[in-house]
Amino acid sequence: MPLSDFQPVKPPALHPGDTVGIVAPASNVNKAELDSGCEALCRAGYRPFYFDSIFERDLYFAGSPQRRARELEQMFEREEIRAILCARGGYGANYLLHELDFATIKEHPKILVGYSDITTLLTYITDATGLVTFHGPMAAKDWAHENGVEMVAWQSALSASTAWDVPLNRDVTALVNGEAEGILYGGCLSILVASLGTPYAIKTEGTILFLEDVGAKPYQIDRMLMQLKLAGQLESVRGMVFGEMLDCVQAANQGYTLPEVIKRIVGDLNMPVAYGVRSGHVSSGNLTLPFGVRAKLSVRQNRISLQILEPAVCT
Repeated sequence: MPLSDFQPVKPPALHPGDTVGIVAPASNVNKAELDSGCEALCRAGYRPFYFDSIFERDLYFAGSPQRRARELEQMFEREEIRAILCARGGYGANYLLHELDFATIKEHPKILVGYSDITTLLTYITDATGLVTFHGPMAAKDWAHENGVEMVAWQSALSASTAWDVPLNRDVTALVNGEAEGILYGGCLSILVASLGTPYAIKTEGTILFLEDVGAKPYQIDRMLMQLKLAGQLESVRGMVFGEMLDCVQAANQGYTLPEVIKRIVGDLNMPVAYGVRSGHVSSGNLTLPFGVRAKLSVRQNRISLQILEPAVCT
């Protein structure tokens, strides 16, 4: 069933003074970076909380899959936790898919924020439970660095009671003009493609599909987009928004641009396409995007807008 046929489950809004639970569902965590992120969260008016087990290590993971799954479930269950913020991505969230109790997550709806490898959890939790999830800044990454978080989008996504406009950076460009409405959805391109052929495959029908990645060469982006296209995952998409695509270059003197590569693949799909929105792997100012709510994408050569047509949280 497409996301557009679901009634979204909206988590309670986040307010200053609320406690934010920090989890590590994937790779291991650097304590100094997490401390810096917690200090920034405190300055923003929140009360960060995490379990000491967050610093466990198992190879390159933040402990066993069971530890990571129980940590996430406990944060959903604890009454004082008002939002759940991932410390970082890396790799390993896919191990949690057969460990998590999704009924518990649905029973205790809360804000969940992350990106990169966390795409695995954001998309499947939204697909399986209807819960609105949030593609945005993480505690030991963006919050740990100056200008890492775009605060207008953060506050609008997590606390607004009305529709709102995503504050797009000025260098967003138009690849294909047009206008469309759909359910905002997506995340890290390589993680989305990795879901295909599994029971946790993405559901893109009726969506405004957001795609971003980091450090992938243009031909690799080409290959992943073609895989989505050949798998039929782009047939019913209504609009596409690409991220900043940080460091996605072949060489400094390559004779083509990544937007040219992308447009060759998606330019014939009869939908608006924008490029350069800073959410996920970005140089600065990470935007928070709610997945699972209605959005409107308008792409014109001189004006591009992305509107969130309904609140992503309940207030």
